Formats: sequence, structure tokens, C-alpha cells
Amino acid sequence: MQRSYIALALGALVTVGAVLSLPSCGHDQKLVSLQVAPSGFTFLTPVAGATGQFTATASYIHPPATEDVTSRAAWAVDDNVVSISAGTVTVTGDGCGGANVSATMPEGTGGSSNIVVAYATVTVNNPADPICPGGGTEAELGVQVVGPGVVASLTGGISCPTQCISEFPVGASVGLTATPAGGHSFVAWTGCTTFSGNTCSVTIPVGGAGVSATFQ
Repeated sequence: MQRSYIALALGALVTVGAVLSLPSCGHDQKLVSLQVAPSGFTFLTPVAGATGQFTATASYIHPPATEDVTSRAAWAVDDNVVSISAGTVTVTGDGCGGANVSATMPEGTGGSSNIVVAYATVTVNNPADPICPGGGTEAELGVQVVGPGVVASLTGGISCPTQCISEFPVGASVGLTATPAGGHSFVAWTGCTTFSGNTCSVTIPVGGAGVSATFQ
């Protein structure tokens, strides 16, 4: 009889050990999705060093949880037009192009070879640069005032000497008017496509244009 009790006890211990060896749902957290926000950044007329911030959010089960993993995700880009670290994307130069951004995290089960990936995009597109996608559509017009007077564009954007640089569509004809200060007079234009008296017309080329007005 005693031998039967011992056998039963050993059987119970084996059963308990088998149960304890099973993976615990509460300790087997699994990453089921990863989201990157925003879905993309566009840098227009970029300056090297300009930055934008992506955020990575992970959704888990066993137990359910949502967590900001921006600092833990592995970030990468596939084009050297930008670089990325901890979700901060940085323009690396004054050129143009596009990059795919990826954030990866281990799934949580099955080892580090099982990962979850989320994507976003970055576009660096200078509309004043003709080599960029859609580029060459805008260019700068710069105005210099020599002497006591003001030059203003008829369509807005230029009011020099306060605002002397503005962008206009390439091929557009921009009209400028020179107004001397009280007691002074307008002398001459340089850089105009056509001019008459104190008015000037500039056809904007790719690469921009410069105009000066002289007063005395």
C-alpha cells in the first residue's frame, strides 16, 4: 500500500514539473506590430543639417501593451541623402532625392532572426534645383538697392531694402518698380530683361537672377 502512495506522489511530481516547464503566457511577450509616425517627411529647399523626428510605437500581446520604442528600435535609411539615429532624420547635404526609412524590432519569440519592420519615407526636393524631381520650377530673384529708394515687385515678395530675395516660378516675368525717397531721384537699372523708366521686367531663369536699382 505504501508503495502505491509513493508511485502516486512521484507521478504527481512529474505532472507538476511538466506543467511548470510549459512556456508561461504572462512571460512570453510578443511584438505583433510596429508603427512609424509620421508616414513621411518632405524637405523643400533643404539645408544640410535640417532635421525631422520619427516615432516608433510597438504593440505587444501576452500581455497586451503599447510602448514607445523610438530609442530602442533599429533605424536605417537606404539613401545617403539623409541619415537617421534614434528616429531623428537629418539632411546630409544640399542635394535632392528620396530615402526609405525602416524601424525594426525583435518579435519576442523565436530568436532575434524574427523581426517586425515598419517603414516611412523621406523626400529631399529642392524646387529651385533642376536636377531634383520636379526641380527647376522655382528660382530666386535678388534685388540690390543703391542709394535712397525702394524696389518692390508688382506681385509681392520683393520690397527691398527690407525684403530683397524671393522665389518665383522659372520662366515667369516679374515686374519691379523703383521708388526714390523724398528729395531723391531714380537713376538706372541693371539686370533687367526689359525696362522703361522706373519699371523693370525680369524673366526668371533656372538658377535665378539679380537686379540692382540706383538712386541719387
